[in-house]
Amino acid sequence: MFMNNPVSHNPLTTKADLREAFIQLSQPLKGLYSEGGARLQIRGAGAGHTEEVADLESFSRIWWGLVPHLVGGGEKTEIAEMNLKGIINGTDPDHPEYWGEVSDYDQRLVEMAAMGLALCLAPQHFWEPLGERERGNLYQWLNQINLHPCHDCNWLFFQVMVNLGFRGIGRPYDSEQVERNLRRIDEFYLDNGWYSDGVNGHSDYYVPFAFHYYGLIYSKLMEKEDPDRCARYKERGLKFAHQFLHWFSSDGAALPYGRSLAYRFAQSAFWSAFAYAGLESKVLTPGVVKGLLLRNLRWWFKQPIFDSAGILTVGYAYPNLIMAENYNAPGSPYWALKSLLVLALPDDSVFWTAEEMAFPSEAPSITIQPEPHFVVCRDQETGHVAAFNSGHLFSNEHTHTSAKYEKFAYSTSFGFCVPRAEWGITQSAPDSMLALSEGDNLYRVRRKNEETWIRGHVLYAKWRPWHDVEVETWLVSGSPWHMRIHRIHTGRELHAAEGGFALGFHKELNRSEHETGIYASNRYGTSGAQGLMGYASAQLAYLNANSNVLHPRTVLPVLQAQLGPGSHLLAAMIFGRSGRCTVGSYRERLSELGVTITNEEIRIVTCDEEKLSIPINC
Repeated sequence: MFMNNPVSHNPLTTKADLREAFIQLSQPLKGLYSEGGARLQIRGAGAGHTEEVADLESFSRIWWGLVPHLVGGGEKTEIAEMNLKGIINGTDPDHPEYWGEVSDYDQRLVEMAAMGLALCLAPQHFWEPLGERERGNLYQWLNQINLHPCHDCNWLFFQVMVNLGFRGIGRPYDSEQVERNLRRIDEFYLDNGWYSDGVNGHSDYYVPFAFHYYGLIYSKLMEKEDPDRCARYKERGLKFAHQFLHWFSSDGAALPYGRSLAYRFAQSAFWSAFAYAGLESKVLTPGVVKGLLLRNLRWWFKQPIFDSAGILTVGYAYPNLIMAENYNAPGSPYWALKSLLVLALPDDSVFWTAEEMAFPSEAPSITIQPEPHFVVCRDQETGHVAAFNSGHLFSNEHTHTSAKYEKFAYSTSFGFCVPRAEWGITQSAPDSMLALSEGDNLYRVRRKNEETWIRGHVLYAKWRPWHDVEVETWLVSGSPWHMRIHRIHTGRELHAAEGGFALGFHKELNRSEHETGIYASNRYGTSGAQGLMGYASAQLAYLNANSNVLHPRTVLPVLQAQLGPGSHLLAAMIFGRSGRCTVGSYRERLSELGVTITNEEIRIVTCDEEKLSIPINC
């Protein structure tokens, strides 16, 4: 592991520590600003937008930390001076570093939101120092966002943020655009604090670090002018907080799930916005929220996420372009600075004066979250969090959608894998999935579903990898054991491979076999897969390097079966626990999961006392 940024040694206990963290994160960038200051030239692999736009992206994303740093009394660093110079030159049509005229759905529309925040919170730093011509240039360049459509998803908030900034500095703003967008965003609202990211979109980290983040900023800034909507945003934020809490392990790790994971500690930006908006509850006191935010930051800063110059890399728990999105440029990860919004709070605020508290001990072992399609299980002994996933009826064209949204389970300790290539198990890396092949060593997994439901701790999905292959899957969630059952109706010969949790390893690896089952263990944890019905063999697959988001090298317990045309039932017990542990008997855990197996059926009693029956003979 390499720790090339001093923030890795920052205790992160006080506001002064977090101020220092911003300086530590931004200082390595100082020498990468262009001569005119309008471009932050972090170099590396490319993205779907041009290098010039990527330089603007890098420039603007520093503002998510810079603005609250200055508002909260932080030192006006050389980075701040460079950014002031940058907005003057970047918005000047006559300057060589002009950011240019934007087009519909342009990436530059995304990057305007941070400047809107600056105009809202820190006009004394980013507006008042400008001359009249410079103010006109900045206004005209930003106002392009009112002339071009944004994608019909979380992007709608970018127009809101810029117009709030215009309002704050007393310039004309498009109030109709704001109202239209906020009404449309309400149409994405589901229940229990959850949004979907657009119509039929996923409910992922864009809910906390976009929808609620901007909504809670709005509720703070517009409380007098728009009290009903602000109250609604706060109510939704409180509801969501009591759900989102369960995505975090007691050690600060958050659940790796969905796209844009390269934004890393933006995972905890919601808690920063929650505190900024002044929200709290009996469970989520300022001290508890402080712990959730700071533990997550400490966890991240202990990971090898910086390059040799101390600059954030694209990846998750280590530099990794394989899991990245098409829109991830070298500076994209600095969206993570959204988590520093609490720096804008005064030193004597309840957040900064509260004592940091541990993760709430009363958190339940199981939480049913139908909006993101999850049943979240917490191992009370280790803190490991696993989210079991019924899957979605709709998909999208983002990179690795099946891996990021359709695994059977996601884990704070085991992460998840994305495929390196299409050939075989070691390249396709089907952890927490049922992979099917026609015998050509090319595997298909679940991408979307025809039907899904959640009943208590049991999740169901029906999906078709081919037109003449129907798979019904039941997941009986639990920790450390869970059960998977598949009814497969196939019109063709298939090879089936059931993947457990992918276990990271460096040198040490202990393995054991039991009947049709295989287990691997080391200091990272223990992962195993035990066949109950239909599986003929078990193996430990050494996956291609860098397929897992947490560990560069992983092994995967895999159960295998050959299936002829017709109907088949497969059943397995899957084990996953962090740290060193003893597996114990899977048979004893069946009853704890509410499962009884007879010669005729598999009976399941859900945690809601509903009785389900799956016939063994088709």
